[in-house]
Formats: sequence, structure tokens, C-alpha cells
Amino acid sequence: MIDQTRLPLDEEYVTCRTYNEVAAAIRNMVIRGAPAIGVAAAMGVALGVLHADERDLDAQVERICETLSQTRPTAVNLFWSLDRMRKLYQSLRGRPIAEIRAGLAAEAQQIRLEDIAINQAIGRHGAELVPDGKTVLTHCNAGALATAGYGTALGVIRAAVEAGKKVDVFADETRPFLQGARLTVWELQQDHIPATLITDSMAGHFLKSGRIGCVVVGADRIAANGDVANKIGTYSVAVLAKENNVPFFVAAPVSTLDLTLPSGDQIPIERRPDAEVTHVFGTAVAPKGTPVENPAFDVTPHRYVTAIITERGVARPPYTEALRRISCSTQH
Repeated sequence: MIDQTRLPLDEEYVTCRTYNEVAAAIRNMVIRGAPAIGVAAAMGVALGVLHADERDLDAQVERICETLSQTRPTAVNLFWSLDRMRKLYQSLRGRPIAEIRAGLAAEAQQIRLEDIAINQAIGRHGAELVPDGKTVLTHCNAGALATAGYGTALGVIRAAVEAGKKVDVFADETRPFLQGARLTVWELQQDHIPATLITDSMAGHFLKSGRIGCVVVGADRIAANGDVANKIGTYSVAVLAKENNVPFFVAAPVSTLDLTLPSGDQIPIERRPDAEVTHVFGTAVAPKGTPVENPAFDVTPHRYVTAIITERGVARPPYTEALRRISCSTQH
């Protein structure tokens, strides 16, 4: 996997040979983005079973899945992916070990291929919503780096450009981990899509200016009522967008829906290390011993969300009804 902690200055790759190495890569944000984490976790399960002993395989599979599940708590795609791998293992129990290993490896690759196709479908549905000749504001990174390829929010932007629309992008830097500055701008430059970097605190200024045609962000978990957990700072952008009558779109696969949670109040929010806030690239920017709060995500209430773009179509309020319908649909 490409080491996202090294971008954009160095394009380096990390090879994971054990499931523990995959877990460490997820935990340390070498790989990040909800769909990408799900794909990596599936591959981690396949890798773990590849090296597992035939004796007491049930316990080993459970240990592998548990280790991977403990890496990051907010992105539901991780748990969706692990559940899918667990179910496949249960269906293969009792068969020759070589068959079990091959089956799990094939499933992990299938999840990867499905994710790319899903992102392309999200892009097709979302491209129609992007105003031609305007700027799109995005927050964090929801592109190819955050998925198996193509991207969710950036997939919508890519599809709009492929459809011939003239758009450019404003990317929030996304403090404190700087995913917008380091990753989103880098990705868009690879595709020759015009991208301008702004600090998070500039979003309101530009949303008021009339230049921004819409906001498109990804998601790490979406509750049954349409409340959306995404990178910290998303909620502020959503409030500012509504205040300035700018459409706020969320692009995410159906696997990001968590209809077991009635609202975003029940979504667990990951807390990241203090050093991410007190230091920038290893250099201290705050006095030693400064108390820090560093939630990795916030929850945007559904009333600020104009539409949720999935591979099965676009959901609009009331979300409880629309998301249930989309989750049950099989049409792409």
C-alpha cells in the first residue's frame, strides 16, 4: 500500500506480510479512508489465514478479526468487511485448508474490485449534481487514496470532469493531519484537475463569496436518520454551507450506512494522539505540556445534508425512509 503518511513529499510503498502489519498500517494511518480500510482489513484476514496453523483455526480467525477490528472505531466499512470475511470463513469451515485460504484471498480481491465499481457508480450519480462552471469545495480526502480506486467525493468530481463539466476544486487543508493539503491536492494534480488549497478557517469566507457551487465530502459512518460522521471540521463546513445556500453533498457507498444506529449520537468517535495537534511534521507548534483534545471525526446532523450520493442512487430527505429504501435496493 502507498504510505499516506509520507505523501506528498515522498511516494513510498509499504508491504504488509502479516495481519499484524496490516493492523499497524491501519492504526498508524499508513492507509486511511473508510472504504480503503475495509479493503485492507479483508486482505489482512486473508493474509492471517494464509499463515495460520490448521489446528484450532476457528480461534485464530477470531483473533485475526478481533485484532483488525481494534484498529480504528469510527469507520463502519472496517466492521462490514470483517463481518463479510467471517461469514465466508464459516461457510468454508471443514474444507481443506488450501481451499479456505484460496476462498478468503479471492473474497478480499472481490471486495477490492467491487469498491472500484461502486466508486465509479457513485461518481456517475453525483456528477449530475455538480454545477458546471463553479468551484467544488471538499474537506479531507475521499479520493482514490481513501478507497480501492477512483474515490467517493473525488469520484464525483472526476466523473463531472469526465462528463465535460468545467469545475475546479477548493481543498480544505484538514487540520490536524492535513489530508486535504497532503493527499487531495496531490491526487487532483495527478489527474490535472485544477485544485486550490485553503486553510480550514477560510471555508466560510469562500462559501459566502458565491464562487462555490457545492460542497462534496465523504463519510465514515452514516446513521439511519442521515446523520454523517466524517473528518473533524466537516460539521463546520456543513453549517456554513447551509447559511450561504450552498448544496452540501455526502458521497459514500451503501456499506458506510449503519442503520442499526438511530442517529449520529451513537457513533463512536476516535480520539487521536495529542502530538498530531501539538506538532507539525515533528516540529512542536505549542508549548510543552499543553492539554489537547483531538477527536478525529465529528457528526453532521442530517438537516445540513442536501443529499447522500450512493452507488444505488441519490438519497434525499427524509433520510430514514430514503436510506432504508436504498439499503434494500440491489440496483446500481
